[in-house]
Amino acid sequence: MEKIYPRYVITLIILMAACTQTLADNFTLTGKVVDEEHNPIELATVSCLEQGKVTATNLKGEFSITLSSADSVVVKFSMIGYNARKRVFRRPKGKLNIEVTLPSMAALGEVVISEKRRQTTGTERLDIKDIKGVPTATGNAVEELIQQQAGVSTHNEMSSQYNVRGGSFDENSVYINNVEIYRPLLIRSGQQEGLSVINPDMVESIAFSSGGFEAKYGDKMSSALDITYRRPKKFEASVSASLLGAGAYIGFGNKKFSMSHSVRYKTNRYLLGSLDTKGEYDPNFLDYQTYISYRPNQRWTIDLIGNISENHYNFTPTDRETSFGTLENVKSFRVYFDGREKDIFRTLFGTLSISRHFGPNTSLSLLASAFHTKEQETYDTQGQYWLDDTQMSTNLGVGTYMEHARNYLTADVQNFKLMMKHKMKRHDLEAGLTYKIEKVKENSREYEMRDSSGYSIPHSPDRLDMIYSMKSQNTLSSNRLEGYLQDTYRFSTGTERQTLYTLNFGVRFSHWSFNKETVVSPRMSLAIIPAFNQDITFRLATGIYYQTPFFKELRDTTTANGATTVTLNEKIKSQRSIHFVAAFDYKFKMKERPYKFTAEAYYKALGNIIPYNVNNVKITYYNGNQCSGYSAGIDIKLYGEFVPGTDSWVTFSLMSTKLKMNGMWVPMPTDQRYGVNLHFTDYFPGTERWKMTLKLAFADGLPFGAPHKGLEYQHFRAPAYKRADVGMSYKAYDNEDKKKKSVFKNIWLGIDCLNLFGISNVNSYYWVTDVTNQQYAVPNYLTGRQINGKVLFEF
Repeated sequence: MEKIYPRYVITLIILMAACTQTLADNFTLTGKVVDEEHNPIELATVSCLEQGKVTATNLKGEFSITLSSADSVVVKFSMIGYNARKRVFRRPKGKLNIEVTLPSMAALGEVVISEKRRQTTGTERLDIKDIKGVPTATGNAVEELIQQQAGVSTHNEMSSQYNVRGGSFDENSVYINNVEIYRPLLIRSGQQEGLSVINPDMVESIAFSSGGFEAKYGDKMSSALDITYRRPKKFEASVSASLLGAGAYIGFGNKKFSMSHSVRYKTNRYLLGSLDTKGEYDPNFLDYQTYISYRPNQRWTIDLIGNISENHYNFTPTDRETSFGTLENVKSFRVYFDGREKDIFRTLFGTLSISRHFGPNTSLSLLASAFHTKEQETYDTQGQYWLDDTQMSTNLGVGTYMEHARNYLTADVQNFKLMMKHKMKRHDLEAGLTYKIEKVKENSREYEMRDSSGYSIPHSPDRLDMIYSMKSQNTLSSNRLEGYLQDTYRFSTGTERQTLYTLNFGVRFSHWSFNKETVVSPRMSLAIIPAFNQDITFRLATGIYYQTPFFKELRDTTTANGATTVTLNEKIKSQRSIHFVAAFDYKFKMKERPYKFTAEAYYKALGNIIPYNVNNVKITYYNGNQCSGYSAGIDIKLYGEFVPGTDSWVTFSLMSTKLKMNGMWVPMPTDQRYGVNLHFTDYFPGTERWKMTLKLAFADGLPFGAPHKGLEYQHFRAPAYKRADVGMSYKAYDNEDKKKKSVFKNIWLGIDCLNLFGISNVNSYYWVTDVTNQQYAVPNYLTGRQINGKVLFEF
């Protein structure tokens, strides 16, 4: 008898059979996605487009996905910054386990660069090879390269500081590997300056902007200098020596680890011997730097930079004789000195950076840095002077002056910065947040006594007054919070012949706890490469730039009975500069050699300006935001191969910068109305072993007036600054192609003639009063003609 099953039992059997068949048609794919160094790649995409299924790897790079079996199943593995890979499985069943390696896009092979990078923002990339082998008086090759750019000026070959488009020395920001750099605060003369923190032997790239720069650069009004240190890829070393100093560099690197060390020594005793003031000069400047980079895999990078700088300036003056005036009216100024000066500047600087790379196009970095300076400036100098009219053989004045200083300062600044970068097809995003802790302690005493023809100046019948007396005992303890966000967006219009655009826009903010001030700085630039001529670039930039005050701007002076007391002004505000920049770049060839012509016109509207006086390189600020003003001009530069295989350039600048002070327009201390610079490189005919470099500078003199007076009394202008330096180098040993079995790569011998024409440039003035109460400005001349020999061994 046939057994009859209920209908629901038959349905259940059919469903179980269907499920069994379905399970038999599926398979599970598990495994791991790694990079070329076998490091796991997290959040990589594992997808099967035909079946519409997708998953992602975990933090260990592992994944699991269930797919339907077929004759062939294609699975794609992808991650931003890596080349995608596909795997084809034939009739897969059950459980499969695989390991997939994704090669990085950075490993696609060698890239050949056929031309230099086009400038599409306010920042220009400078060629590192232009700092090698050039004649230098300071040993600070990077800063001397900056001083030769359009819109940049200097009037002191012993100083590495510079003015940009009417700004002061304090308005220039400097970065090394994304960390802002600080300078000593008590430096008052070029003679005291030692070695810059920027070590030219360790530099990989130089980026400089003279205006309209991006939001990522800090709160300075005039310029931004961005330095990147080099990671050596193999062993390299060099040793150099000259009459002005010596240096040694060694570097080593492989795929994961690199380190470089450099020691530099400088003494400008030989250079200072050409000054009018004679005596025993004993300056010694020593600097050590290290850069260590460790990249255990493509995910992590750890960088460490350390710097120790010890600068000593000792000087015992003996006598001085200076002639000045005109051919028909020559004056002679003679001084006999007693006393000495002893200065010490000790600086420590270090940075630690930890970066997490989420592929080659995305990174998150944590940077910590610390700056410490301990400075001491002490001098007691007495001078007995005679001022004579040489043609009339008469004495115009005789007197004595005494200068005294006991200045001590310590400063500590710690920075903590979080920075994110992400690159997409058309966008480059960057953001940063910085927290700064600042501590400065100052204890200063200065006075100057002047006795002219038996009378103390200023003369008072009932008391003895100094011509200058200052007391400062202050402590600053504050913190800052800074942040920025910017994007560089590249797009185009047109079809066959496209117009290319690069738009950079961003915003920056800063808050300082000392004066409770918060400032917001929006910035934008646009570069256009027109379709009608791809060799032309039009650039426009604008933005609001704030100069957030630091210790020197805070010093507020109060004078009573001839004595000046310094306090810190808690009501100080940030100075403001609104930039408008329009630029034109044109690339062309002449005689098959590349050239680039650049013209920039700018206008800077200045507000909340703190006026200041400049003596040598010392800046003394007024007490508060008192002025408005402007700076306007045009900068022109022609760069190219004036001689085949070499880089040369010429710059020309016109500028006017003035302040409105007490209802009256007065020129700023940096009002250089014109400037011309030439950097020319050539080889001797028939050989590339002999190389010649010529540097020419011709710049308008700066306004000046009597000391301890205001800007409104600067009715005079110094003579134009004119200087020529020439250097010749000979490659005595050439093993660049490594065909010779030797530890040496190259050996260079060189000789420089500094101040080729022996021009007496004026640095500052010393004011003398004669018996008729008439004042004379006695020029303090800079260095004369000097010969410097040097040698360089490269390993």
